Amino acid sequence: MTSQAPNHARVIPLRPGQAPPASAPDPAPAAREPLWRDLVGDVLRRERLAQERTLKDVADAARISMPYLSEVERGRKEASSEVLAAAAQALGLGLGDLLTRAHGELVRSTARRAGHGLSGSARNGLCLAA
Repeated sequence: MTSQAPNHARVIPLRPGQAPPASAPDPAPAAREPLWRDLVGDVLRRERLAQERTLKDVADAARISMPYLSEVERGRKEASSEVLAAAAQALGLGLGDLLTRAHGELVRSTARRAGHGLSGSARNGLCLAA
């Protein structure tokens, strides 16, 4: 006498047939915080492309696998500080340089999300002068 329960829950509406009021505003989707691995990966890729170097060239110089470096650049892997330092050094950067550039990206990204554009045309504020 075995009773197998279904793998899903059954939803029973409290008031069948009643839809939510049409005037209720949909909640705005929350702005997604940028991930550090995305920022660092973007900096690595931009620097590599600026130097017109291949993924294989930089991976070989850093002594890491090409697929792993690709995943780091795409923000798919959370690289260790040793891997980041090796990739930065292969590009002629120090770890501090890499992290400073990623920090700059973070500041720009959060300023854009908050509506504080960094260029003159993107500013949405009021400027008062004495």
